[in-house]
Amino acid sequence: MKKILFVLSFILICSAVSFGQKLKPIKLLKPQMEGGKPLMQVLKARKSSRVFSKKKLSVQMLSNLLWAACGVNRPVAGKTGKRTAPSACNWQEIDIYVAFAKGLYLYDAAANILKPVLAKDLRAAAGIQKFTKDAPLNLIFVTNFSRMGRANKKSKEFYSATDTGFISQNVYLFCASEGLATVVLGYVNKPMLAKKMGLKSDQKVILTQPVGYPER
Repeated sequence: MKKILFVLSFILICSAVSFGQKLKPIKLLKPQMEGGKPLMQVLKARKSSRVFSKKKLSVQMLSNLLWAACGVNRPVAGKTGKRTAPSACNWQEIDIYVAFAKGLYLYDAAANILKPVLAKDLRAAAGIQKFTKDAPLNLIFVTNFSRMGRANKKSKEFYSATDTGFISQNVYLFCASEGLATVVLGYVNKPMLAKKMGLKSDQKVILTQPVGYPER
C-alpha cells in the first residue's frame, strides 16, 4: 500500500512540474499610439544593430512593438481588420512568431495576444550569427502559402518576401523611435528552424529579426 501511495505521489509531483513548465498565453496591452518621435527623426535614426543587452522588454513595449509591426489599425466588420503593414490582396499571409528564452509564441493580431507554441528556447536557431541568442526576443516571419489563393509559386514567394519587408521596416522604425536595437536577418538555416518550430509544408520562414535594448 505504501509503495502504491509513493508511486501515485511521484506521478502527481511530476505532473505538477510538467504543468508548471507549460507555456501560457501572454495577453498584450492596448498599444500606446500617442508617443514616439517624429517620422523624419526616426528615419534619420534608423539603423541595424548587432549587440544586444539581455534586458527584457516590458509587456507594454512588447505590445507596442508587435502592433507597430503588423497590428490591427482599422477594424473591419466580420473580418480580422486591416493592418499597419500592407499585404498583397489583403492575404495577410505573414505570421509573426516570437522566440523568447522561455519558449516560442505566435502573435494573434486580432485578439492582441501571444499564443504559446513551443516551450523551448529557439533564439540561437533564429540566425547563424551568435548574437541572436543574446537578444531577449527574436521575431520570426513565416509565410502561409495556403492563404494566398490560386497564385502560382513564383508569385507567392515574391509577395511573401515583399510583405515581410514592409513588416520588418515597421519594426526598424519602431525601434529607432524607442531606442531599441534590431537587425533583419536572411542568413538563417531556414529548413532547420522550420523543423524546430514544427511548421507545416505550406509554411516557410522568410526572415528573422532580433530585438532588444542596445548594450551600453
